[in-house]
Amino acid sequence: MDQDTIAELAESVHDESPMVALMAGVKLRDEAERLLSLHVRRARAQGATWSEIATVLGISKQAVHKKYGGSRRDR
Repeated sequence: MDQDTIAELAESVHDESPMVALMAGVKLRDEAERLLSLHVRRARAQGATWSEIATVLGISKQAVHKKYGGSRRDR
């Protein structure tokens, strides 16, 4: 998703119509999740540990494994 689209969605979350704002919020959440997944993979590829990633995300190492697909060979 390009930056202009993200900026438009960010403005739309303040729309007077709650349904428009809700749809914009969902799209922003989905994009944020996509970006987090991308950066977790990139961090792992560059040698970051699951514990380091968990600390940055503010969740447990177990939650990182569950959400982003850590496997036994990654430990």
